[in-house]
Amino acid sequence: MLASHFKRFFEAEPGRLHFVAHSHHPWPDATEAAHARYWHDSATLVDRKWDRVFGEVVPKAQANVARVLRLPQPRQIAFAPNTHEFVTRLYSCLEADRPLRVLTTAHEFHSFRRQTRRYVEAGRVSVEQVEGPPWETFAERFIAAARREPWDMVWVSHVFFDSGFVVEALEDIVAAAPANALVAIDGYHAFCALPVDLSRIHQRAFYLAGSYKYAMAGEGACVLAVPPGCRLRPVDTGWFATFSTMTGPQGGDAVPYSDDGFRFWGATFDSCGLYRLNAAMDWLASTGHTIADVHRHAQRMQGRFLAGLERAPLTELRIADLVPPRGIARGNFLVFDVDDAESRYRRIIDAGIAIDRRDRRLRFGFGVYHDDAQVDRLLETLAKTLR
Repeated sequence: MLASHFKRFFEAEPGRLHFVAHSHHPWPDATEAAHARYWHDSATLVDRKWDRVFGEVVPKAQANVARVLRLPQPRQIAFAPNTHEFVTRLYSCLEADRPLRVLTTAHEFHSFRRQTRRYVEAGRVSVEQVEGPPWETFAERFIAAARREPWDMVWVSHVFFDSGFVVEALEDIVAAAPANALVAIDGYHAFCALPVDLSRIHQRAFYLAGSYKYAMAGEGACVLAVPPGCRLRPVDTGWFATFSTMTGPQGGDAVPYSDDGFRFWGATFDSCGLYRLNAAMDWLASTGHTIADVHRHAQRMQGRFLAGLERAPLTELRIADLVPPRGIARGNFLVFDVDDAESRYRRIIDAGIAIDRRDRRLRFGFGVYHDDAQVDRLLETLAKTLR
């Protein structure tokens, strides 16, 4: 669809078959100048670069994210170097003289899953996890669980990282959560991959995302959409959380917080990722394509790949191993649950195909830089690599 805009990435290793768009997405050529512009601003402005970062770069990035997520108040967008920073900050909003009660799924990414497991070990959290399968009833089962207990936190991924399964009933899930619960949606595998409209739930739910995957801008620019009017006071807090009053007196009995999304900011960070994020967003808009177009293209590439597997079936990569099965809404990558996944993964990598593995699961990601010829080359190479 837009392969010609990624020349710099692919010239670095000619012939590479890159199907990891769901993990490390190649950066479009337009981001290279933005990366250099950050260096130039740092050299020419020195400490005054922060005037540009917070006066121009951050507001533009907030507006770009708000546009993609259909959010009416860009200043409710907070940024951090990674989503784990937001995980710990959200947890720190909840204080109780008992273990926190958390409802989540069995398919959350490591940033949340590992931290939560450690809190469970420490006796600070008790967790109930809802399994994805059977996929057709996931939303119904999760909603029932949300209504059953007075949860302190309800956490769910928009798209499951280990399968690509899309949770389509976000509005119903948010509505089912207890009134006093902190509701958070991990949208990393949905952001810039499929159309997202938070306009009906943004006043109630937090939404996390980032630029490393489908936003095509690399590391360092993760996103938290904060509900407007939020008055939570994270215990895990950095000095940017009171950015609007930073130049005034810092005394008083209570630690102050900004009235907008800045209350969830941390401290000094490398803002280069925001330069690249703005460049990637501007570039995509300049092509005339939307996120819906990106998703449709990925679906078409997936369809061509699966059709190829049907024509030349491989016993080591079968359509029957697809998770979730065909007919269930999925994001922009395909997942196959297979025996001996590590051995098959190594053979695929050694053949010059970049994919990744999560335990038993092989993941193939499809992006705007793929075309029919690349998918056909992928199929031909796999036919020579797997049985």
